[in-house]
Amino acid sequence: MFRQTKSALQKLQQLRFTAQQQTWRLNSSSAKERACQYRAGQKLHGFTVREVVEVPDLFLTAVKLSHDATGAQHLHAARDDSNNLFSVQFRTTPMDSTGVPHILEHTVLCGSHRFPCRDPFFKMLNRSLSTFMNAFTANDYTMYPFSTQNRKDFQNLLSIYLDAVFFPCLREQDFWQEGWRLENETPTDFNSPLVFKGVVFNEMKGAFSDNELVYAQHLQNKLYPDHTYAVVSGGEPLAIPDLTWEQLRQFHATHYHPSNARFFTYGDLPLEQHLQQIEAEALSKFQRIDPNTEVPPQPHWSSPREDHVTCTPDALAPDPARQDTLCVSYLLGDITDTFEGFTLRLLSSLMISGPNSPFYKALIEPKIGSDFSSVVGYDGSTKEASFSIGLQGMKEEDAGKVKQIISRTLDDIIEVGFEQERIEALLHRIEIQMKHQSTNFGLSLASYIASSWNHDGDPVELLQLSDSVAKFRRALEENPRFLQDKVQLYFKENTHRLTLSMSPDESYLEKQAKAEEEKLQKKISALSDADRKEIYENGLALLAAQSQTQDASCLPALKVSDIEPTMPFTPVQDGTAGGVPVQFCEQPTNGLVYFRAACSLNTLPEDLRLYVPLFCSVITKMGCGALDYRQQSQQVELRTGGMSVSPLVTPDSTQLDMYEQGVLLYSSCLERNLPHMFQLWSDIFNSPRFDDEERLRVLVMMSAQELANGIPDSGHMYAMIRAGRHLSPAGELNEAFNGMEQVKFMKKIAEMPDLNKVIRTLPTIKRHLLNPDNMRCAVNATPQKMSDASAQLESFMKDVAGNRKTRKPVRSNIIERPIDPTGASGLSRKLISELNFQPCQMKTFFQLPFPVNFVSESVRAVPFAHEDYASLGILARMMTAKFLHGEIREKGGAYGGGARMGGGLFTFYSYRDPNSVQTLSAFRRGVDWVKSGRFTQQDIDEAKLSVFSAVDSPVAPARKGLGRFLSGVTDEALQEHRERLFAVSHKSLLDAARRYLGAGQRTCGVAILGPENETIKKDPSWIVK
Repeated sequence: MFRQTKSALQKLQQLRFTAQQQTWRLNSSSAKERACQYRAGQKLHGFTVREVVEVPDLFLTAVKLSHDATGAQHLHAARDDSNNLFSVQFRTTPMDSTGVPHILEHTVLCGSHRFPCRDPFFKMLNRSLSTFMNAFTANDYTMYPFSTQNRKDFQNLLSIYLDAVFFPCLREQDFWQEGWRLENETPTDFNSPLVFKGVVFNEMKGAFSDNELVYAQHLQNKLYPDHTYAVVSGGEPLAIPDLTWEQLRQFHATHYHPSNARFFTYGDLPLEQHLQQIEAEALSKFQRIDPNTEVPPQPHWSSPREDHVTCTPDALAPDPARQDTLCVSYLLGDITDTFEGFTLRLLSSLMISGPNSPFYKALIEPKIGSDFSSVVGYDGSTKEASFSIGLQGMKEEDAGKVKQIISRTLDDIIEVGFEQERIEALLHRIEIQMKHQSTNFGLSLASYIASSWNHDGDPVELLQLSDSVAKFRRALEENPRFLQDKVQLYFKENTHRLTLSMSPDESYLEKQAKAEEEKLQKKISALSDADRKEIYENGLALLAAQSQTQDASCLPALKVSDIEPTMPFTPVQDGTAGGVPVQFCEQPTNGLVYFRAACSLNTLPEDLRLYVPLFCSVITKMGCGALDYRQQSQQVELRTGGMSVSPLVTPDSTQLDMYEQGVLLYSSCLERNLPHMFQLWSDIFNSPRFDDEERLRVLVMMSAQELANGIPDSGHMYAMIRAGRHLSPAGELNEAFNGMEQVKFMKKIAEMPDLNKVIRTLPTIKRHLLNPDNMRCAVNATPQKMSDASAQLESFMKDVAGNRKTRKPVRSNIIERPIDPTGASGLSRKLISELNFQPCQMKTFFQLPFPVNFVSESVRAVPFAHEDYASLGILARMMTAKFLHGEIREKGGAYGGGARMGGGLFTFYSYRDPNSVQTLSAFRRGVDWVKSGRFTQQDIDEAKLSVFSAVDSPVAPARKGLGRFLSGVTDEALQEHRERLFAVSHKSLLDAARRYLGAGQRTCGVAILGPENETIKKDPSWIVK
């Protein structure tokens, strides 16, 4: 997977620091205490311990080691977390844009010396209980991480990963499949035209249809023009066909060596077992080399530069006349200087984050553009960091104005600096991030340290955030102008800066297609008849290999008997506060309190439903009570871990034509800030401000831009939502809230010259939604703090009691259902019941300026509590692994595809797919394959393992009890479902396939997002948008 690395600030925001999680291992001493017993200089299985450091902020002990024979580096983070992680990363520094590190990342996972079967990586997804398995190609490193809660599974996956990266087969056939190949369009027809094919080739064509990514890629290539950052590590589609198989093998030999490797292990499993296995299975077979992969510093320019690039026009842009982007990017210092990086990251946040920041005031509020440029703020993903600031969605003629504003804003910052309260708000955010517990903490850590460690920075120093915070406070005390001096040095006096503009070109796609065609013809014209014959034979051989049933017996596997038969139950207490039902869940939340409230939409007039997502996105950002929007934003940052409102569509677990509609309020805070958090909610309920049209316009523009930008990356989600639109009553609402209908609606709102109609609508929605009469709440907190939280919630409910009003639901068919079937609790859900709903077949095509398709077909099936739901879930996994993956990805060349069961619908999908209607026939052949019964007990067991790895994935303390609260699915119901999963058999799978997926039985919807398509246009059964 090609990773366009996010800015380090975003990484820091994603890095959710977990406190101790209760674990199922009975250890006499904790993992971090055991690790403290290691001593610098100690020898362990071919490694020498270099340093042992306790990091109390993150509840872990870090052990740094190096391998004696090869120099490989190893960092172990010992922590009482049963979700153990392994990762190995290599510094990969390509000097051309053929995508060699990315294609290599795909190809090493296609079979290795000990595990020579095709594609062990995808096969292990179904033979393990992993909580995460993937691989990433970044700008200058390639990383292979996995995590699991099962010790035996950890050892199995470690063997697979070590063999894959150090001893891969790298077969030429795998290079053709994953990288690129010339092949007949129809492989079995010698006379069909020759075309380019390949998984990475199509993945990168899809990636380059995303204007945000195109811009980010150009910006990096032009800011660092002298070494590896000047090329596209993921592969530029037109350069990929220049890569040869020999070059791929050579790149592996020089880069995938222990002397160029960094190993990271995390969790509560013993370090020595890991070291012993890594030494025995891989490192003992190597000697030290000098990999020579260092990235030299980028030579500094003596004067600033300007450049211009073009992109494809965006059909869904909020304003078609404003599609330009302009941004100024500055080269900063080396990322291995941990404190300087920490300071610049904070400085970046102060400059651009939220409505109180100087650049937000200067660039966003005058509405010159729709949002900041796609690359904005501090980015520490390259050896020397950068900072970028600019706008997207602007007019070409405003370029000069934007440059002036940027320069003037920097002068203002140097003159006046930042308010102390904003600095405190940022440090408060770091405190919350260190306390908040996530379930994939090991993976977050691995990603967080990857870039700096890759260039020999100290990974342990990066983890010691409290030290950086303390040092930062001291620096500010000693020099009140500390931050202003940094702005002067890095921005005002910095001559290494690039101004890059991008504008749409109507013929952009045409030019791309023409360039690809020229490249293709150049390759074809050099072919002899013998070459053509060889290409045809290679195509047939590849097809035969892809169609062959694989013997996977060489791969290790867990058994279904390794799965825990019962799940741990989460204790909850039901109560009330101010007459509103509340679910209390006591959890080790490490000093944080999590609040949620579900508010029903049942009384809202139907013509206002499309406005609900907009209402949700602005209600916490327009100001409230005595606070204007800037003061509100400041208080939210200072007192909470964030406040949000989001639309909620929850299909009923027992009845397909019943669903709950509403919005979900969510916030968290440190225990000391409970009164402040509830005061902010009180002000939003009692006196939200909706009258500031200028502020609303800014939020609408940003929201519409964000939706339009999200389609190239999430096209399959939009296709799946649209395919399910007419199959259930919840599907209709889901499309309105989360589908293409919402994208189009927001574009329409953004184009309105006058937003007064919207301003008049928002208070009406607020009266219907923020009404204690239609509300239930949930609180997760520590046992010590629960009574305090309950008291604060009680006083909040008293404060907002004036909003309570019994209103008549719009529909008459409302059914009240208690969450606890025993009826003991006061919590209930008011469901809309449409038992006479008539599903209908619908095929929709959205023509969009992409070179690839997103295809989905959805079939009406059964709700969660139905006895066949488990069989359909196993069926979806089995079809994906055993049939659809081979047809859609390996043969079809799409980046991904498969089937999934959820929300009462059985849904097929493909992602970044060169094919459209052909993929629909692959879906049907998948159904035929299942109905023919050509699957084994082993296939069923593997699908069960895969389903259970998702069912049993860890749940953070903040989210415990959430399923019961939102969907009314109790632990008892989950345990019943678990038992049904265990009981799924060959017969129940066949029965389910015939009952729901057979041509006569099914009611299905189809949707495709993709480029112009003559076949579809000529077919009257399609609706073309």
